[in-house]
Amino acid sequence: MSKLSKSFIRLYSRSISGDVKSFNSIPGPKSLPIIGTLWLYLPIIGKYRLNRLHHNGFLKLREFGPLIREEIIPGVPLVWVFKPEDIETVYRCEGRYPERRSHLILEHYRLSRPKFYNSGGLLPTNGPEWGRLRKIIQKDISKLQNVRVYLPNADKTIKRFLYLRAYYETSDFLPELNRLFLELIGLVCFDESLGCFEESEWNPKSRTSNLIKATETINGVVHRTDNELPLWKYFSTPAYRKFSWAHQYLESTALEFLGKKSKQLEENSKPVKSLSLLDQFLQNKDLNEKDILGVMVDFLLAGIDTTSYTASFALYHLARNEEKQEKMFLELKNLMSATESITEDILQRSTYTKAVMKELHRMNPISIGIGRILAEDAILSNYRVPAGTVVITQNQVSCLLPEYFTKPNEFIPERWLRAAGREQIHPYLVLPFGHGPRSCIARRLAEQNLQLFLMNVVRKFRVKWLGDDLDCVSVQINKPDKPVRVCFETRL
Repeated sequence: MSKLSKSFIRLYSRSISGDVKSFNSIPGPKSLPIIGTLWLYLPIIGKYRLNRLHHNGFLKLREFGPLIREEIIPGVPLVWVFKPEDIETVYRCEGRYPERRSHLILEHYRLSRPKFYNSGGLLPTNGPEWGRLRKIIQKDISKLQNVRVYLPNADKTIKRFLYLRAYYETSDFLPELNRLFLELIGLVCFDESLGCFEESEWNPKSRTSNLIKATETINGVVHRTDNELPLWKYFSTPAYRKFSWAHQYLESTALEFLGKKSKQLEENSKPVKSLSLLDQFLQNKDLNEKDILGVMVDFLLAGIDTTSYTASFALYHLARNEEKQEKMFLELKNLMSATESITEDILQRSTYTKAVMKELHRMNPISIGIGRILAEDAILSNYRVPAGTVVITQNQVSCLLPEYFTKPNEFIPERWLRAAGREQIHPYLVLPFGHGPRSCIARRLAEQNLQLFLMNVVRKFRVKWLGDDLDCVSVQINKPDKPVRVCFETRL
């Protein structure tokens, strides 16, 4: 859409909105001097919880309405947005270089180490430097043909994983999934197996175990420090020390592969033709080793927990809805044999599987929504929100409201199928990967790996749920709040 069209839409929305209310009149929780609204998140006395953002969202929506102003940290007003029309406006006001206030401790850490990093990387960086990195990296990773190159190897890896681990009795399948998706990340980034399925890697001190622990630690610390007074900027707090250990472990792993690949390139007079993203980045004259190190760490950080948590909720919903699982199985049975490799054509034709994934993202997105710093003034629910305000969308909450979805608490993949009676769904409600220039850069890879996993599981097994009702806790992203207790029964 052109700038002129966007401007027209905003002017039109303002012209029909009547008297626009002031920013300070937006309702919200009471903020106190020095501590803001942090007192509302304290144990016992507080009614909100930092690790239950979606529960907070429902409470605030009922009390204050669909637009809420809050200062968790004094002097940093946040606006929570629930209406899909307002969410759309937020995206239209994000500017050329969409900015967000996130991963602050990550940026602080990397900028304090100029020997290793040029910037904070893709996650926290804003402005032209973010635009430069994004443009260069996206050129390779987001192309469909590049993503499909990894399909055969990923399919074989998932089949091997299920052969080794699906029959293994465990009280929580999430650690198994962590190792699977770490292995898949290693194949994409480094074109190498990290050996995640080896028995020795289950040792708590192994590389696999430490990589998984490091990513979980970083996500937890980032979530907490983004929502508290930044004392870690001024002295080494316990949270900063935990973060430093975890980041340095990911960093050392990335440096090991970076050194190995650099040496290989030096020894070859001709460009290396490899599936590895690392090889492609090293041959890119627009990137230097500091840029590449940051990107590799970001992929390790963002690629393990996100997909393993999503896969956990997928197993939960399929196991709790056996008739949906059987519909998915019948579609796959018609498309392929039990031992057949999954091809690009089969992926494209698995319509019901895609509907399952869409419904999964509606009910259990990887995060509550997206955060943006407005690049220009916006009118949200008839309130004027000035440029520079931090706005956080509440897609996860809105996707479970009856005004937007029929039977919102039921898992109904059919609502996404192109057939008579399909629901009319606002396009800015289900956005698990974000939208626009700052959407998830590895979306295609994540979707492909998740789809491959679900298809391989359902084609060979009946998934049974043995645990309690599953909800999520907020650790920067949404993690299952209870053990993932599933079992796999072989189909005859």
